[in-house]
This record gives sequence, C-alpha cells and structure tokens, in this order.
Amino acid sequence: MSNSQEDSFRDTIATIDSKGKRAWIFPKIPSGKFYDRRKWLSYFLLLFLFGAPFVKINGNQFLMFNVLERRFNIFSFPFWPQDFHLFVISMIIGVVGLALFTVAFGRIFCGWFCPQTIFMEMLFRRIEFWIEGDRAAQMRLAKQDWDAEKIRKKVTKTIIFFLISFIIANVFLAYLISSDELIRFIKEGPTKNAGTLIALLIFTGVFYFIYAWFREQVCIIACPYGRMQGVLLDNKTINVAYDHVRGEGETGRAKFNKNEDRAALGKGDCIDCKVCVHVCPTGIDIRNGTQLECINCTACIDECDTIMEKVGLPKGLIRYASEDEIVKKEKFKLTTRMKGYIAVLAILTGVFIGMLFLRNDVEATVLHLPGQLFQHKGDNLSNIYTFKIVNKTEADFKDVTMKLIGIKGEIKVVGNNKISIPREGLAKGTMFIEINQALLETDKTEIKIGVYEGNKEIETTTTNFIGPRSFE
Repeated sequence: MSNSQEDSFRDTIATIDSKGKRAWIFPKIPSGKFYDRRKWLSYFLLLFLFGAPFVKINGNQFLMFNVLERRFNIFSFPFWPQDFHLFVISMIIGVVGLALFTVAFGRIFCGWFCPQTIFMEMLFRRIEFWIEGDRAAQMRLAKQDWDAEKIRKKVTKTIIFFLISFIIANVFLAYLISSDELIRFIKEGPTKNAGTLIALLIFTGVFYFIYAWFREQVCIIACPYGRMQGVLLDNKTINVAYDHVRGEGETGRAKFNKNEDRAALGKGDCIDCKVCVHVCPTGIDIRNGTQLECINCTACIDECDTIMEKVGLPKGLIRYASEDEIVKKEKFKLTTRMKGYIAVLAILTGVFIGMLFLRNDVEATVLHLPGQLFQHKGDNLSNIYTFKIVNKTEADFKDVTMKLIGIKGEIKVVGNNKISIPREGLAKGTMFIEINQALLETDKTEIKIGVYEGNKEIETTTTNFIGPRSFE
C-alpha cells in the first residue's frame, strides 16, 4: 500500500463520505472491564449532574450559574459580581488543570468525564441499542423500508429521546435560574410562564438535535478541546494507543490461522478483525495512530483484549501507552512541561485559596451622585450619594446603619437610617452626608464610612466628599 493510501484517512473524517454527505456511525455494543468501569463512573456523574442544582448546603444551591442576575454558586460557595476576579481565577485554574491532564493523559477527560460523552454513550446510545439492537441490526433497520416495525422503533426512540431531552433542559434551567425558581414555575404551570416554557422547548430542541442527529460530530467538529489536544500532546503523553510495533511485526497484520507460528512468519499480532473500528463511537481506526476524533473511551481496548484472548495472543495490543513506551519501551515520567504546568497550577490554587480567606462577607459601595455638587446646611456642607450593600452571608441583617469614621459628621439615609438586608441579598438607596466646613482641608476629602449590624462593624468603605475650592 502506498503512503498516500495509508494516510488517506487524514484527508477526511469518518462522519463524512466521499461525496461530502453525512456518514452515519453504527458502533457495536461495547463490553469489557473498562466499559464496566465507565458505566459505574457515568452513573455517579449522571446522578451528580441531575442532582447538583437541587442539593443545598447552608441554604446555597450546590451549583448555579445565574448569568442574568450575575450570581454563581460553585460547590455551594456563592460568587457575586464583586467576586468576579475569584470566578475568573477559578476558571483559569480549571483550564490549566485540564491542560496538565491532557499533556499527561491525553483526551481521557472526553471519554470518561465529559457530559456530552456520558449523555450520548451511556444514556441515549444505550436506549438506542435497547430499541434498535446492535450494529448489524441498526444497519439493517436503516436500509429497511418504512414498514410497521421501522415506524414503531423510530417513533418510540424519538418520543423517549425527546422526553429525556426535556428533562435535561429542565435540569439545565435549574443550573441557570436556580432550582427554587424552576420548582416555582412548575407549580404555577405553563400558562403563567409561557416565555419560560418557550425557552425550555428551545433548549429541548437543541439537546434533541445534538443527541439524535449531531451526536459524535460535537466531539469532532464543535468541541474546541479536540483541536487543543493536538497542540498539547507529545510522544510522552499517555493515550489509548495501538502498539504498532507488536501489531504490525515485520510483514504487517494478517488474518488469524490456527496452528501457525506468526512470529516465525514475521506477522504482527493484529489479525485485522476490524472490531476496534466497528466499536468506535466516532468511527476511526485506532491503528492509524493518534487522531483528534479519538475521545479515549477505551471501547477498542476492551474489544481487542477480548479478541486476543480468543486467539491465544497476549492482551494489551491496544492499551493506555505513550508513543515512547511503544517504540522505546520508556515508562511514564514527569516532563519539564508537566512540571511547569504543575507549578503554575499550584501558584494559582494558592492565590485562589488566599483570596477566599480574604474575601469579605459584606461589601459596601458608596458613590457620589454624578453631576451633583455640595449644598450648604448652615455651618455644614452636604453631599448626596448612592450606596449598595451586598450581604453574602446566610444571616439576615435587620439593623444596618452607617457612620463616619475619623471625622465628625452625620449620615442621613433617604427613607430610613436603619437598613434591612436579607441573606444573600443586597440593599441600595440614596443618602446625604453632612460635615462641618471647618473640618475640611481640601475641596475633595476622602472620608471613611463604617457599616454596622447593631453595634458590630461588618464592613468599611471610602468615598470622596466635595467642598468649595477655597477655605477661609
């Protein structure tokens, strides 16, 4: 075979045929020790994904990403707009951690932890196997005329897929608007929340489209992580890999014949059964080497080990291994690049933990009202301000007051000097600050304001007090 023919797989992807049309993937039902481990991990992660927005710790939703109100809960820890720097650092830590994991272990995240793969392979695909059967049965059904059997199976699959997509859309909405809001909408009914229902149906349609039609193309075409791995991987990265040294031998792969001495004939251990290709959910041939379509799901490892066991050859022809391990027999070790990622990750994590400890439970902002100058109040000067106090704690503040620190004066809140702030809520309003002109040294004096709950100081903030340009 010529080099151009051998490398022809690089010119296209398995989901596109020679005419540029969609080529449907019909993977074989996987089985084996790795698949069983993935199933148990997937059950746990599915339970986590469906349960996280409905679990509360100290009254906080375990995970919430309320973009509209700019409120986020990560592991029940609330983040406000004022904590955006913490949220950014946590995201950077996630990206660096994922990059480190990819440099060391390839795209293993995609096959074992990615929600797209878990939903597709462990939920929708298994339902499809249950309704339509294994690879051969699905291929026959696809070519079959639209008779009663085909209509029954396709309609049943469509209804179940749509219902599951609707459930996923509801859970997704709980992450966005909070589970309490979602439950309230459900209790009120669709007639009072028509807009929310429309949004929910749009999400349902998107999820149905992804899992019923787009499928593995999310990993191949849409996911940026698949492209990023090409930059991060090297010969020392552990991947799901085909041992080409052992598999090809001196004369290449060949069909299995009983009672033959393959080693003496120079044949490799690969018997060219193509089961590794048939079981692949993205339709690639792992024997062509590392490819961006490979999500490291290990289905090919399980199937190859089963075949090797049946023909009496050693397992591990396809296994977790680096290119250097296959070619040079070198064991895994930390490279300079991995150590660099670890150092950066450790520094970022330390900074993040430090910021969490320094984070204030209450945050106050006092701003001079734009366009307004001072007013004379007898011997005093008066400035008008807007204020915002954010309560990040689980306690209600019922008696919040503000006082000047380090300078005599009076704060008058428009409406009521005593402010109430609910837990995880905020209070905002307008206030006047009056200070005797004799106490001011410049036309713009920085003043310090203390925020108190009862007699306890809970926060301090600063602002500028504007006076006349000359003092006589």
